Amino acid sequence: MSQPDKPGTVGFVSLGCPKALVDSERILTQLRLEGYAIVPDYESADVVVVNTCGFIDSAKQESLEAIGEAIQENGRVIVTGCLGAEEKTIRSAHPDILAVSGPQAYEEVVTAVQQHAPSPTRHDPFVDLLPPQGIKLTPAHYAYLKISEGCNHSCSFCIIPSMRGKLRSRPINEVLEEAEQLAASGVQELLVISQDTSAYGVDLRYQEAGWNGHMYQTNLADLAYALGELGIWVRLHYVYPYPNVDKIIPLMQEGRVLPYLDIPFQHASHRILKAMRRPAHAENILKRVQTWRDICPELVIRSTFIVGFPGETEQDFEQLLEFLQAAQLDRVGCFQYSPVAGAAANDLPNAVPQALKQERYERFMETQAAISAAKLQKRVGSTLTVLVDELSEQGVCARSYGDAPEIDGLVYVSTDQTVEIGDLLTVEVTAADDYDLYARLADKQP
Repeated sequence: MSQPDKPGTVGFVSLGCPKALVDSERILTQLRLEGYAIVPDYESADVVVVNTCGFIDSAKQESLEAIGEAIQENGRVIVTGCLGAEEKTIRSAHPDILAVSGPQAYEEVVTAVQQHAPSPTRHDPFVDLLPPQGIKLTPAHYAYLKISEGCNHSCSFCIIPSMRGKLRSRPINEVLEEAEQLAASGVQELLVISQDTSAYGVDLRYQEAGWNGHMYQTNLADLAYALGELGIWVRLHYVYPYPNVDKIIPLMQEGRVLPYLDIPFQHASHRILKAMRRPAHAENILKRVQTWRDICPELVIRSTFIVGFPGETEQDFEQLLEFLQAAQLDRVGCFQYSPVAGAAANDLPNAVPQALKQERYERFMETQAAISAAKLQKRVGSTLTVLVDELSEQGVCARSYGDAPEIDGLVYVSTDQTVEIGDLLTVEVTAADDYDLYARLADKQP
């Protein structure tokens, strides 16, 4: 009896942010549907796909190095993703690339794979089963839910609109159907992502669509309410502090979505925000944050900031530190400004010297570390629900509602009982440091 031909094999390297990770998942799902096998090494791959990041210079360099490694180890490489929008840059460094495409170019990637590594087998729906949620690169207990592509902002330090285009929201019923499939597959936490989550549905004029016998408008408030029906954690990322976010806070207080907001404030100086083309004022933000906390005292806010932006003076930086002290944000990340090819900020005068950027970065992180440590100390003695991410010899690594995966802190749980990844546990916090909590398993479990 003759053996069937083996399927074509594809190696895959995924770089960049969670939005790029979702792109990778979609490409991999389509490749599996086309009959390809996904392999974990260069040696057994007929072709290697590298999904790149091109947001800042360091990310571009990382992407070019990853492409170079794939060429050296395999030789047959297809490039896609954000850096793919700069084909000349890629081919200048690596002229032997088989094909190049930009972000969200799912069909182009699959076509390139089919052209350069034809598979003798095709997907058989009666034999080659794919889960309804498709292929996921995240652990089984959490998943990213992308609700839109692109962005309508024109921030001077960013080139995302030129790479990913203007805002294009997914219809709300399509998003909810995907969320329902993920929940049915065992996902315990959905991380809602986009370039601008607050603007969800603007381009569709908030059109209505049906899901599970109810009509919902394509907007953030209706989406959050409907996702709350799934009975799992729902975490909102990349939320701008628009007035419509006020409608989300009561849903957090009710427990429909996690009381957690990821808001990229970027700076606090009005002059620098104007140069960044950011639609925000620190005074208005502080008032809004206080109003939110009055409604939902458990609200955790994480944010990111840029120091050393062109023209940033010591006075501007001091305003940023004063904002940190006033806002008392729970989780904060900081980046030193780095020029991005094609960004308008490159033409701004009065660049900040690198040594001064580093000095301000260190002062910023020192200020925030003290704030974070004080806020976490207040958690000692409290009871929290945590989601188990990892099991190790050192114990259980978990996250609370205030901790997004890979960017926030952890809760280290000591217990002699058997637990599994993806379990929800009730713990009592026993200690804290600058960024993490330490806890023991509570006597009563859910």
